[in-house]
Amino acid sequence: MKNSILVKSGLPLLIILVAIIAAAVMISSKKPPEQIDVETPAFLVDAKPVHAEPVKFVVKSQGNVVPRNQTSLSAQVSGRVVSMSEAFIVGGIFRKGEVLLTLEQDDYKTELKLAEAELAQAQAALEEEIARGKVAAQEWRSVSNVAPPELGLRKPQLAKEKANVKAAEAKLERAKRNLARTQIRAPYNGIVVARNADLGQFIASGASVGTVYSTDTAEVRLPITDSDLMFVNIGSQSDAQATVTLTATVGGIQRTWQGKLVRSEGVLDSGSRVIYAVVEVQDPYQFNNQAQTPLRFGQFVEAEIMAQQERELIVLPRSVLRLDNTIVTVTEDRELAIKPIDVARTTATQVFVASGIEDNTLVVTSAVPNPYNGMKVRLPGDEPQIPEEAKKDKQTDTQSVDAANDGAGSTNGSVAGDAS
Repeated sequence: MKNSILVKSGLPLLIILVAIIAAAVMISSKKPPEQIDVETPAFLVDAKPVHAEPVKFVVKSQGNVVPRNQTSLSAQVSGRVVSMSEAFIVGGIFRKGEVLLTLEQDDYKTELKLAEAELAQAQAALEEEIARGKVAAQEWRSVSNVAPPELGLRKPQLAKEKANVKAAEAKLERAKRNLARTQIRAPYNGIVVARNADLGQFIASGASVGTVYSTDTAEVRLPITDSDLMFVNIGSQSDAQATVTLTATVGGIQRTWQGKLVRSEGVLDSGSRVIYAVVEVQDPYQFNNQAQTPLRFGQFVEAEIMAQQERELIVLPRSVLRLDNTIVTVTEDRELAIKPIDVARTTATQVFVASGIEDNTLVVTSAVPNPYNGMKVRLPGDEPQIPEEAKKDKQTDTQSVDAANDGAGSTNGSVAGDAS
């Protein structure tokens, strides 16, 4: 009885011990899996060859139209306003030399007559003194052979009378000027902006009677940044007359005018760090060509300055330029190469490359995450590169599948034979 109990209690332990030993033997005899290096295919990128092309830059800016000359008209003499030109009104157009305003002239005409009378008296006294001098010379020669003194010939008296004539002539000239100044004339072709006098008003000498703008030439001050300044070359003689196209919307219609870049103001603005270029437009109010729309003072316009010289540059999409002024290229070995470039100019959509890459260089235009020099890539149309070991494994797997299929066929044949 005891033996049977021992056998029954030890049999499970024996079975467990045998299972553990068998498992240990199986584990120790199992071969480790074969290690195969897995290589990912080369990264697919888009790239295109680049070529230098002639580029003529257009620098864009904007500004307000202002007159080349703006004058505050002042009275040089005092008087009451007796007449005014119909053009001497705000917005009135006038021509050079036109009388805009006339002051009372009676007092100045009287002064002119007095000056004329004084001149006549001085001239008569001079002629009388000349005659006295001749008589004195004859009398002196009749009484003495010695050379007469200057006082004996009345030369000091003669010089005095000549001076009196010059003074009278000067007074006459001043009287004429004052009379002419009673008429305020237009200094140029222009337009009246403000009028500060009216009929019957007394105007003191030096008082402003109005403000006028010249309509012969208009100017537009265009701010030019330092990066655009190298393409305009305002200081050079060749670009001093560069053509500028001005554009503005007038009455809901876009209008254009042509101007010339004539100069710069020569000083950088301390606040905005720009330099102002000055564009001139001849006959902005189109008095000589009524078919054209006038370019009025105060109009805000956009300007396009065409550079005179072309440059051979490579034009690329703005998206290919990296923050450190480098671009990603593809070598003949299908590897990435990061190259620094010399950027001549950038816009919102384009970058202009002066140097750093050559013609026919393949520039990557697609996004590449974390690119580095020597990174393997492929282009559209290239076959994916499969590692040799992967090819061998593929061939081995294919052969195993074929062998398995053959074995399955043989087994089926045997079974069929037995069944028959």
